Amino acid sequence: MSTTVSPLAPKSYPDMPEIPGVRFATAAAGLKYAGRTDVLLATLAEGTTVAGVFTRSKCTSAPVDWCKEMLKTGTARALLVNSGNANAFTGRKGKAAVELSGQIVARSLGCPLKEIYLASTGVIGEPLPAEKLQDVVEDLKSGQNGNAWLEAARAIMTTDTYPKVSTSDADFGDQNITISGIAKGAGMIAPDMATMLSFIFTDAEVSQNVLQALLSAETGGSFNAITVDSDTSTSDTVLLFATGRASERGVPPILSMDDPRVESLQGSLREVMQDLAHQIVRDGEGARKFVEIRVDSAESDASARKIAMAIANSPLVKTAVAGEDANWGRIVMAVGKAGEPADRDRLAIWFGDVRVAVEGERDPGYSEEAASAVMKQDSISIRVDLGIGSGRSRVWTCDLTKEYVAINGDYRS
Repeated sequence: MSTTVSPLAPKSYPDMPEIPGVRFATAAAGLKYAGRTDVLLATLAEGTTVAGVFTRSKCTSAPVDWCKEMLKTGTARALLVNSGNANAFTGRKGKAAVELSGQIVARSLGCPLKEIYLASTGVIGEPLPAEKLQDVVEDLKSGQNGNAWLEAARAIMTTDTYPKVSTSDADFGDQNITISGIAKGAGMIAPDMATMLSFIFTDAEVSQNVLQALLSAETGGSFNAITVDSDTSTSDTVLLFATGRASERGVPPILSMDDPRVESLQGSLREVMQDLAHQIVRDGEGARKFVEIRVDSAESDASARKIAMAIANSPLVKTAVAGEDANWGRIVMAVGKAGEPADRDRLAIWFGDVRVAVEGERDPGYSEEAASAVMKQDSISIRVDLGIGSGRSRVWTCDLTKEYVAINGDYRS
């Protein structure tokens, strides 16, 4: 965790309302960091439904495997998260650590082991000393409250420079429900999520199958549409919990995707997920620029996505952004290497509102001054029009600076 906050960090935090059925507590277990919290416990009301999406890495962490298995029950009573140690590539010791972690929480709270969810983030390959959790679990149990959103977000940080929180209300006509979430992530960020964790909560009563459908649908345009460095983690986890406590206010449950309230619920979920995803990019290790990449008129949406990611993940593009260099030739390079259908002579490129290239060559009205002015901004839009179809995609990334190398050159020290 850096002591220098990213220049792209939010200037203020939203008011995070308490969500009935969710309570947080944090503690310092000394798993890696000295003098800071590194464990989060969230307790959930009985009957809370849960959905999850995870990394597609072939080297998943023990907590990811655990959560996938627990999701078969569809319900949750507690979430335990630690930072500083990913409990990944730890073999039988990793499996034993998640078993012990789950048992510690289940015994303390008096709830079924199958309703305990676990997540870890940090160094890969180091055994997790789960026995240390026993020393703090009673403090966690007694210290819970429903308003500790920033404390919860701080407890799960690794190289993050600020806690990431977001909230939104869904309008159900005469009543509203709330969706709020936290996230962590700054490096090892690429689609299939990232070395990122995100936990989202709502007081709506939603069936598990609807909850899973909504989360899966919204991941593609949020957590799977960001990249800092093209590297996908072993530990990516997003969990969405619905406590159902809004039913106590007379809000009927959502049991089907045909429910007309699904549109409002999904819109608010999208708002929270995109906001958290953008915050992760804005906290990219060493980042000084937030970059939106748009690709239009591709052969298909899938093709547009591959081209957008080829641009967003190009070290040459990212270093040009870092140097505030309006080098549109690097965009041409990235389009060409993506392996997707493209017609050089139909290609057009914009930096912000400035068209720099059209019909396969530099724009006749190109202004180096205007293009350079765009590149000096903190937030930059790069748009490519392929002119061959109706496919489109939008992804977000950041620049690549010397500080990224410095952070990752001594990450384990």
